[in-house]
Amino acid sequence: MPMKKFFFTRLAPLLIVFIFSLQSGAAIEASECVVLLHGLARTERSLLTLERHLRNIGFHVVNVGYPSRKENIQTLALSAIKNACNQCSNVGAVKIHFVTHSMGGILVRYYLEHNDIPHLGRVVMLSPPNQGSEAVDIFKDTQIFKWLNGPAGQQLGTDDTSLPKTLAAPRYEVGIITGDWTINPILSLLIPGKDDGKVSVESAKLEGMKDFLVVPEAHTFIMYDDEVLRQVTFFLQYGKFDRESGQANN
Repeated sequence: MPMKKFFFTRLAPLLIVFIFSLQSGAAIEASECVVLLHGLARTERSLLTLERHLRNIGFHVVNVGYPSRKENIQTLALSAIKNACNQCSNVGAVKIHFVTHSMGGILVRYYLEHNDIPHLGRVVMLSPPNQGSEAVDIFKDTQIFKWLNGPAGQQLGTDDTSLPKTLAAPRYEVGIITGDWTINPILSLLIPGKDDGKVSVESAKLEGMKDFLVVPEAHTFIMYDDEVLRQVTFFLQYGKFDRESGQANN
């Protein structure tokens, strides 16, 4: 086969597909930004697996570190999320999503109740204490709890004055994934119903949520689970969790 004919019949189509795929990935990254917010007493390193996963999909990712033990939730939310949104805007993002772990979800709820994000996308919360945590009720008055969790930890109880209980139902699309497996059976005995070792399944729920998923994972490790990573991506793309795989539970 002559070289010219070989190029146009065999190589050129492959080259076009390759170039198009690169352009498509760049377009997704430029247009959609995902802000990651870790939980109480954790750091952004806890979400590195999730960060890499979302980057590989093509999203621009801002993995926010913030001093979760030093300030109250209101202060943390305003500083961390404003900074993250600015980073998304600086790369030309026209849509900003959020994926959070534990208390990170409460930061997002507080921020979005008091601030508008013009290009807000979807929100996925992993193990959020949306109705507070019974573990906080039990230990919040102890010195070790205060030292470990700071002012924000004191705000996460289940009574009507706790910060999560004062926040309104979301006006944006929220998908929630929580666990029903524990690595802390003693603490789980003190939490009513199924739980992930820190937050009960019922406490993770939120009025107005668009979808809800329970997986066999513990609070501490839920963000590393391959199925959770897949479901996070699915919700960001389609606004629901994937029920076709047979692995999803209500």
